[in-house]
Amino acid sequence: MNALAPAADIDIVELTIADVQEGFAKGKFTSEQLTAAHLARIARYEPYYNAFTFMNPTALDDARAIDARRAAGEALGPLAGVPVVVKEAMDMVGLPSTAGWAPLASAVGGIDLMPERDAPVVARLKAAGAVILGKTNIPAFSHDGARANTSWDGPTFNAVDRAICPGASSSGTATAISASFAVVGLAEETGGSIQNPGAAQSLISVKPSFALIPNAGVAPLAGSTRDVVGPHARTVIDAAILLDLLAGYSVEDPKTVAAIGNIPPGGYTSKLTPSALKGKKLGLYGTGWRTKPIAPETQALYDRAVAEIKSLGAELVDDPFAGTAFSGLSANSEFDPRGMESMPYDMELWLRRLGPSARAPSFAKLKALLPEDPFAPGGILGGHPKQSPVLAKSLEDPTVPPDLSEFLKARTDYLALFNATLDSFGLDGLVFPQSSDPLPGIFSNDTYPATTVSEINIAGLPGVTVPAGRYSNGAPFALIFVGRMWSEADLLAYAYAYEQATRHRIVPALVETPYSE
Repeated sequence: MNALAPAADIDIVELTIADVQEGFAKGKFTSEQLTAAHLARIARYEPYYNAFTFMNPTALDDARAIDARRAAGEALGPLAGVPVVVKEAMDMVGLPSTAGWAPLASAVGGIDLMPERDAPVVARLKAAGAVILGKTNIPAFSHDGARANTSWDGPTFNAVDRAICPGASSSGTATAISASFAVVGLAEETGGSIQNPGAAQSLISVKPSFALIPNAGVAPLAGSTRDVVGPHARTVIDAAILLDLLAGYSVEDPKTVAAIGNIPPGGYTSKLTPSALKGKKLGLYGTGWRTKPIAPETQALYDRAVAEIKSLGAELVDDPFAGTAFSGLSANSEFDPRGMESMPYDMELWLRRLGPSARAPSFAKLKALLPEDPFAPGGILGGHPKQSPVLAKSLEDPTVPPDLSEFLKARTDYLALFNATLDSFGLDGLVFPQSSDPLPGIFSNDTYPATTVSEINIAGLPGVTVPAGRYSNGAPFALIFVGRMWSEADLLAYAYAYEQATRHRIVPALVETPYSE
């Protein structure tokens, strides 16, 4: 293929990192050609899915630079030349940081905050030679677990089925990866925002242990307590490769010191084998975990998945949390906001990090510039101060660290009971249906029916989603493997064994017509 070969000659649908590296090695295409092919697919389908907020104007130049390094014989990493996307909430030099909120987007009459530095996770992608195609859509302040409909840039549609909610808040990243607009992408979670869209769009997602990956430079909802960055990918191997790149200590995010000694020596691909479930003991979902039972259709899909896992040699334990106090630890049966009392303080830190040229390098200066207060009654975040006296007090002076004692007690209680239960049954982890009910529609008011939000978010535990079928309404069905802190390599291995045996990933058939209900 010559340098002027049309992008249409490259079949990029479901392309993996290994496929890309093989293509480079065999001279099938260059990074510039591969990037052009992805940009052509985006140009064709993006008007009907709205995955992106901003495109990276230097993407082709970045790809050419990698091609030059490859031609010069430099040693390059597995993501060199690979097209990727990052979530809108993540700071990237040259593109505005809008948090998905209209007053922070000049495109719709707001102001632009231009970061002076990349978020550490974005910097790690760039250092690895990945070609960042653009930033992906989110709901305002990432404050929705089902849809991006509150974004200044409008709704993002589910690549698998536009009538179904895309999952949120990492809606755009999930759509971009599921639709083969990019190979892998960065998502971020406070309360379901990695796992929900990953499951909703038939992807592999990794909600990592809290503090495994730096989240400095990411617009926060609970940066000090719950927020985590993680991968969206179409295969377990690709998710593991991306996790290898993202994980580990950063001087810009001191809490990541906890990751030292907790990353597997061989990396997150080291345990991936088709036999990884053989001899493992996993707990199943039940009302001991959460009192709400799962819907009959979910139960039928889950029963099939359980049979598949048994056939791979795993031992399964029904509802290991039955008889414990676990389900009573939640402060809210749908969404437990504990930890979000750190939001004003975390926003202050995020705004400071943007740099003095960003127009609003503090919470006070931002409020002075804005025509509305997101925390005011009726604002996008207005309900939380009423729920949390600590948050209300923090809003009075966001420069002072808040009292997190209630959250810390909740995390301690969750971890103690979780670990004790796994110990008592000798469990290697849990495998749950990621949703309790069929997923709601794109313009429904129903919330996303997750089973592990907010339990694993408050506890800081990891979870890996894997496709496991499809609901009758067209929505994907997924499993989530949950384990102890720092058990990502094991969870990825279980997901890999299941993925290789079942191949339930749904490949979207994209359309080129405006959506109508």
